Amino acid sequence: MNIHDRRPMGETGTGGAVAFRLNGAPVSVAAAPDLRLSAALRDEIGQTGTKSGCDAGDCGACTVLVDGAQVCACLTPLGQVEGCDVTTVEGLARDALGAALQRAFHAHGAAQCGVCTPGMLMAGHALLSAVPRPDERQVRDALGGVLCRCTGYLKIVEAVQAAHGFLAEAEPVVAGSTEFLAAESGRRESAAIGARIARLDGLPKLDGSEIYGADQVPEGALWLRALRCPHPRARFALGDLEAWLSARPGLVRVLTAKDVPGENSFGIYPHLKDQPVFSVAETRYRGECVLAIVGEREAVEAVRLNEFPIVWEPLPALTGPRAALAPDAYALHDFAPGNVLTRGRVACGDVDAGFAQAAHVASGAFETGFVEHAYIEPEAGHARRVGDAIEVFACTQAPYMDRDEVARVLGLPLDSVRIIPSACGGGFGGKLDVSLQPMLAVAAWLLDRPVACVYSRIESMVSSTKRHPSQITAKAACDADGRLVAYAMEGDFDTGAYASWGPTVAGRVPVHATGPYRAPNVRNLSRAVYTNGPPSGAFRGFGVPQAAIAQESLFDDLAGAAGLDRLEFRLLNAIRAGDATPCGQVLEASAGLAECLEKLKPHWRALLHDASAFNAGESRTRRGVGIGCMWYGIGNTGMSNPSTMRITLDAAGRLTFWNGAVDIGQGSTTALTQIAADAIGLPVDAFALVVGDTALTADAGKTSASRQTFVSGRAAEAAGRALRADILRLSNAGAGATLSLDGARLAISENGVATVIDLAALPANADGVVLEGVGAFDPPTVPLDENGQGVPYATYGFAAQIASLDVDLDLGTVKLNRIVAAHDVGKAINPMLVEGQIHGGVAQGIGLALMEEYLPGRTENLHDYLIPTAGDVPPIDIILIEDPEPLGPSGAKGIGEPALV
Repeated sequence: MNIHDRRPMGETGTGGAVAFRLNGAPVSVAAAPDLRLSAALRDEIGQTGTKSGCDAGDCGACTVLVDGAQVCACLTPLGQVEGCDVTTVEGLARDALGAALQRAFHAHGAAQCGVCTPGMLMAGHALLSAVPRPDERQVRDALGGVLCRCTGYLKIVEAVQAAHGFLAEAEPVVAGSTEFLAAESGRRESAAIGARIARLDGLPKLDGSEIYGADQVPEGALWLRALRCPHPRARFALGDLEAWLSARPGLVRVLTAKDVPGENSFGIYPHLKDQPVFSVAETRYRGECVLAIVGEREAVEAVRLNEFPIVWEPLPALTGPRAALAPDAYALHDFAPGNVLTRGRVACGDVDAGFAQAAHVASGAFETGFVEHAYIEPEAGHARRVGDAIEVFACTQAPYMDRDEVARVLGLPLDSVRIIPSACGGGFGGKLDVSLQPMLAVAAWLLDRPVACVYSRIESMVSSTKRHPSQITAKAACDADGRLVAYAMEGDFDTGAYASWGPTVAGRVPVHATGPYRAPNVRNLSRAVYTNGPPSGAFRGFGVPQAAIAQESLFDDLAGAAGLDRLEFRLLNAIRAGDATPCGQVLEASAGLAECLEKLKPHWRALLHDASAFNAGESRTRRGVGIGCMWYGIGNTGMSNPSTMRITLDAAGRLTFWNGAVDIGQGSTTALTQIAADAIGLPVDAFALVVGDTALTADAGKTSASRQTFVSGRAAEAAGRALRADILRLSNAGAGATLSLDGARLAISENGVATVIDLAALPANADGVVLEGVGAFDPPTVPLDENGQGVPYATYGFAAQIASLDVDLDLGTVKLNRIVAAHDVGKAINPMLVEGQIHGGVAQGIGLALMEEYLPGRTENLHDYLIPTAGDVPPIDIILIEDPEPLGPSGAKGIGEPALV
């Protein structure tokens, strides 16, 4: 299958109408009988709750029920459901069981990004209809055909098993109805910080009403499709585009580099815009965008791109850092001699002396490959021109960064570009880079018509960024008692054809490479290297997982050499408050690694005892128990990292939280609202929420680096406190006063005396706002010098985890038994959301360790690229350590990256 093959199921004409019952109502669709049922539901009927993640039956997001049996709608021809009863997520709550299952998902936090949730719900409903009280294995088997990249599956399994307990709560209602919303709103707790509040944005994920990038296409929109290079490196020449275009009715334009109004380049860093929107003369990786075809959707999708007038001349390619660093290697970019994009360095003490004086030394070489983000939602969105401005609606993790890139490409001022984030069906760093936004913006701007685009699964995988492959050599040393005395690491990271987040990875790795331990003598070096691979960008951890693999392995070797238990070795060397890091930063507070290890001790001993007993037998299977620790700096490395939040109260008593932090499934919308509610002293359900829109919200920074709870949470706390302070001043009340809001009446009570403010009587601005609070926070950091000395992060997350697993010594297969995870999160704003992040991070770590490797040209779909399923994630015991961070909101830090590392 080549990268341009969209593989539509049907090629025939319209044919007769197909009649069936959809969610209890008769429908008739006049379309080809071999049209995919998923396409019929979404495009012909407008029921977009059924998601399309692969069009190949691999992800299960499109699961629906046909006469009660679960099927993949993308593999089911429309004609096959003639006369059948089809149920989608929009109709799930027609019966009590469906409504109960939705309530169970909501209460258990089983939906994160939500794009797989409709498929999970339908699969769960099919099982519960046959087996009302299934055991865990039955649930895992039933869900096995639906992939989730966010949750780690455990809360989904819990929710399906718990659904029967929700049957008696209410009569069946239609999801999304007033009754359903009211029932679920009543589930929210009034206490904010530390409460297991269900996601405030959770209900639309459960009833099919959530709008993702592919779910909203403006009336009359044209369709855009990219032509991409099928070679790792090639020259190309375009033929007569006008003649080719004129011979194909319905096509409107072919966009190339010469059509870009502004700069034909983009990139993460202001000084490094090295990736073209449309290539010029030569491409640097398989999947690079050369041009875009725009026209009516049917005409665009009918194009066979191997018939396009383009001639390719494949060129020798540089595969991997060794080839790119060779003396005779060609230069991918003129500004990067030797193909080295950037270098990182952290050095302290005298490393050579440390090794010379050491009692024990361990060394090794470690390699990791490309890893695909594999979010279930492929990139999708649309753009439209509005006078002299452009609007882009798309999935993203960084709306303000998207705004800056689109403005540059179009040559427009920033205030002429509006980014409206759709719901984001998973990101994990992969949706930090722009993808289709510049192309859509160029097309809509030039044609003055709305233009939409949805990537196929293959296109998403060949064109998107990956986790950096790494080649690491490292050496560690300790004294006779097991105390670390020296550590040295050199790592080359394959940044691919373009920079993306390569400088961030090269800068972050040396800071973290020694792990969360005291080490007086350190020399950590890194390079980000250009190759002809796919661009490597941000992926949950920014290079720290690769470094941790090396460092934790060597520390196991040192523990054995020193005769120490592996947990005790780590506890002996654990960094604590008051200690200095290799960057010279003294940790003043919140360094909970030692407590994590102490809490793991009984689990460690029990699992070791279990393994010893198991291994006493003669089986070819052997049980192993391992332990690893991690730390992760929250936010940007040694640079500004601000966020701004705004909360308003209008004359009608509407309390609105204007929140620019995009929620990609991690739960920031809920957690930040909990923080804001606590700061003001009003309940969470009093807030109206506006999230992400660059025309309506302030810049909260990108959703990455585990920063939103810490950075944007602190800004939300400040905004809430500012609004509360204004309210207290108006009523002349003290800090202990309580607030209540009833329409336009705001009551302030203190010592039994109540003051009521009539908000309608206060002077209002043009938007009707009478009171507002604005808060901003930028964590204090100090840029690193040439030896990596400084304050790279204001705070760090810490964790220690144990894994118990069985290995078949003949086959080499691995079966995970249990993982125990102890995480210092500072303060768990919402423990349910924190647990969900740990489950999901562990699942992605399992994939990285045991099954995932992206190979260009070979694993470009979810059939050949394997991610963990519901059957691959073992039980996970979570221990939350709350060592408060003084700078954090209520002491909170981050959890997104730590769970994977």
